[in-house]
Amino acid sequence: MPIPRGDGAGTHKSFDFGHQKIQEDIADSDYKMACSNKDLCRKEPTCPPKCAYVSNPYLETMKEDVLYHFDLGTKTHDLPAMFGDVKFICVGGSSSRMKTFSQYMNELLGLGRATDDIPNICAQTDRYSMYKVGPVLAVSHGMGIPSISIMLHELFKLLYHAKCTDVVAFRIGTSGGIGLKPGTVVISKVSVDPSFHPHFEQNVMGKITAYCTELNAHLSQELLNCSKENNEFDTIIGTTLCTSDFYEGQARLDGAFCNYTHEDKMKYLQRAYDTGVRNIEMESSVFAAMCKRSGLPGAVVCVTLLDRLQGDQIDNSHEVLAEYQERPQKLVGCYIKKVFCKI
Repeated sequence: MPIPRGDGAGTHKSFDFGHQKIQEDIADSDYKMACSNKDLCRKEPTCPPKCAYVSNPYLETMKEDVLYHFDLGTKTHDLPAMFGDVKFICVGGSSSRMKTFSQYMNELLGLGRATDDIPNICAQTDRYSMYKVGPVLAVSHGMGIPSISIMLHELFKLLYHAKCTDVVAFRIGTSGGIGLKPGTVVISKVSVDPSFHPHFEQNVMGKITAYCTELNAHLSQELLNCSKENNEFDTIIGTTLCTSDFYEGQARLDGAFCNYTHEDKMKYLQRAYDTGVRNIEMESSVFAAMCKRSGLPGAVVCVTLLDRLQGDQIDNSHEVLAEYQERPQKLVGCYIKKVFCKI
């Protein structure tokens, strides 16, 4: 059952990969925008663009769309030729991690490109990095909701302009665990806010709209199945807490400021655990909400670096952390390879 949003009407968008069918429930209000009478002074469009990845009628009126933070544009680049074959988008906070992931996928899919022959498509800007190998597009998003939100707006427009179809989206990254052994991988079933509500609140011109933050259940189960097949590390499906801050927002005691007690912290984390939260990070809510609005089946796959019930600081060795960070890449890579072999 889809969670009602707006008028509660549901539209089903299906993505068929051979034997696999990923179905996402999207509210009609997120797809359908009322056609407006054309006013030449305001240059308003007569109907919305026919693409599931965007819902902005003004895009069709633009002579050029500059994807500023990617240093790409519809006039300066042949976006369909560059990106039209993309089927999987994988985003993560770190630029170096996305480069490593693209190299890993190049080898895993047997694409045969030299490691040093995978350029950063966004090399002319220092905001984000982007790497493409075959049907896989890996993009860094920085830290926090504002940074990933900006990136996703331009990424979804890129998919629209490139005329991409049947795309699946993943966020891979790190997180703090709650009641889990460090190194456990959490596949998010839903992202909740600091009050444990399953929505993302978007403030537009002073008006707040709450968007559903459920992730695609079928995709999550497929990822869990991949983990069971490989049996390399502990993997669970659980609720993810998304915060706007690394320190106070996550009830840490080691920030520059702290006006709560250790007891307050433990009570909050226990409440989180009791509601089903198993990890904490800072991007999943807007990722889930924007994937749902765009019609993209989405999954969030994060490894836990520590158990927050045991402490606040990450003190594992560099080697251990590096191995932990490879785990979400391996899990998503396993899924992509299975689907890629059937395309």
